[in-house]
Amino acid sequence: MTLELPDDLRREIVDHARSGAPEEVVGVLAGRRGDPSRVDRVYRATNVANCPEVRYEIEPTAELELLERIDGAGLDVVGFYHSHPHGPLEPSDTDARLAAWPDHSYVIVSLAAEPAIGSWRWRGDRFEAEPVRIG
Repeated sequence: MTLELPDDLRREIVDHARSGAPEEVVGVLAGRRGDPSRVDRVYRATNVANCPEVRYEIEPTAELELLERIDGAGLDVVGFYHSHPHGPLEPSDTDARLAAWPDHSYVIVSLAAEPAIGSWRWRGDRFEAEPVRIG
């Protein structure tokens, strides 16, 4: 499985992560799911987690509104993105505990050094790294 992410959307995700630091940011990726999955739009969300420096959460009503907007635009939910302002690029144990969308992509932006992006597919019981094709 591969995730295709246009460079302008990659920059938008990184900019969102930088502007939200030191808290984690979160958003929804929309486009076409499959192999490869392609991101055509990024929808920013507000992180309402009680400890936003170490986890993310989208308020349920806001999430439903985003999902309806994506569906109304004729797009699929490809997955989600969030940032690790001081942490590693890999998903955390908390990320795995809270993952709820099997076979969807979970993109992480690490700001620990130079901004980096990675993606993982949630398999229902584990994350599986997937290549990200930028362009």
